[in-house]
Amino acid sequence: MIRKALSLGLAMAYVALAYRFGGGEGALKTGMFLILPMACIWYGESLGDYVGGTIRGQFISSTTPGCLVEAGGWLLLSIPLVIGLVAALTA
Repeated sequence: MIRKALSLGLAMAYVALAYRFGGGEGALKTGMFLILPMACIWYGESLGDYVGGTIRGQFISSTTPGCLVEAGGWLLLSIPLVIGLVAALTA
């Protein structure tokens, strides 16, 4: 539950900052970017259990541990934060 609250808070901060500096279009694009990492964090176990189908021509033949799916979601979610911190420190 804490993971979901933290990820939601960070996502809301991203959208608010995007709206502040990029208007409605920036907020929409940011929200669209956040769909995948939020899904990975919130539903990592379910997404990791998926077997079958293809992604870019590769058949998904085994499950992925949910913790790895969630870690990938956190990695994607943290990229804008890291970029912003680096930009602030180098300015």
